[in-house]
Amino acid sequence: MRKIEEILSKVDHTLLGVDSTWDDIKTIIDDGIKYKTASVCIPPSFVKRANEYAQGRIEICTVIGFPNGYSTTLVKCYEAEDAVDNGADEIDMVINVGWAKEGRFDDILDEINKVKKSCKGRLLKVIIETCLLTDDEIVNMCDVINKSDADYIKTSTGFSTEGANFRVVELMKNNINSSKCIKAAGGISSIEDADKYLDIGADRLGTSRIVKLVKNNK
Repeated sequence: MRKIEEILSKVDHTLLGVDSTWDDIKTIIDDGIKYKTASVCIPPSFVKRANEYAQGRIEICTVIGFPNGYSTTLVKCYEAEDAVDNGADEIDMVINVGWAKEGRFDDILDEINKVKKSCKGRLLKVIIETCLLTDDEIVNMCDVINKSDADYIKTSTGFSTEGANFRVVELMKNNINSSKCIKAAGGISSIEDADKYLDIGADRLGTSRIVKLVKNNK
């Protein structure tokens, strides 16, 4: 088992609920700073205020095309550029899952690269919503990420039928280039599970629960 500080350093401390308030977001930021998480992942409407509040003490991550991924490429690019202009350090985008089901992987690759350009050098993580894909489609998406300018492949939004699971992360690890990273997200509910995800190849963990568990154990 890793030290808890190492696990926390891999966590994107996340709050994306539709009923999130500024007080909720401020708490997420305060806790992320206190427990030294990799970032806080918050809705785009809060990014500007969060950036001003955090004052560089923690990375600000936000989401675009979220959670369904079927916005047009132009809209996703605008969302990414707007988020960066408001102070986002990292962008998590959702692919068009329907395109993946149709085998339109070249179109997905083109969209990812256009969004990455709109990120102006910031990290881009690509959410593929693995619970809606077959294993073959997941492998094909790993190939897309390998060819793309994106930095990460990410399992899930946490808003669909299932979040991350160990088997899918292992599948990703076996098919993603060493130059790309993996983010497991959705349903990571214990420190033991968080540690195992890191063991099998995840580089980041999207979760709202790990910090809460540490706080409750203090």
